Amino acid sequence: MPRVHVFARDHINTDEIIPARHLTTDIEAELAPYAMEDYDRDFAKRVQPGDIIVAGADFGCGSSREHAVWALRGAGVGAVIAPNFARIYYRNSINNGFLALECDGIVEAFQDGDEANLDLKGGTITNLRTGQTLTFVPVPQFALDVQKAGGWLEYMRAQVPAEADDSSSAQPHPGKENAHA
Repeated sequence: MPRVHVFARDHINTDEIIPARHLTTDIEAELAPYAMEDYDRDFAKRVQPGDIIVAGADFGCGSSREHAVWALRGAGVGAVIAPNFARIYYRNSINNGFLALECDGIVEAFQDGDEANLDLKGGTITNLRTGQTLTFVPVPQFALDVQKAGGWLEYMRAQVPAEADDSSSAQPHPGKENAHA
């Protein structure tokens, strides 16, 4: 089960998610060690693949920085759940196949280190320590499809009929280990 990392403060901005001084690459694995560094220096060392960030309102505000999504995904974060998100961060999350789920009362329902059961189909998250279950805003099906595909580019590539695909000129997807273009 994924563990929860609570960042309860509202208005955590993209510079706190990935500090500007580390924007020297667009490779997720290289950004990952600096995820949330200015908020919690040891976060990237503790996070495990699939873990969940629970955050305060307006998560991802500030500059339009896809690196904020890439750093969290590169660190292994499976989803961020907050009462709401800055719109550009939310859209960057969808475009990059990363889950940003809106859920009222989420910060009060979890403590750092709690384990959670995230049910995307049912639209719920359950705190396994307390048994409390919360319902999050349903994720649009197209966003789930983009997430399942691994991002907008992969989703769109899958929409192209095979006979129209000229793979000899196709660029590799940026992906988790490759550079983002």
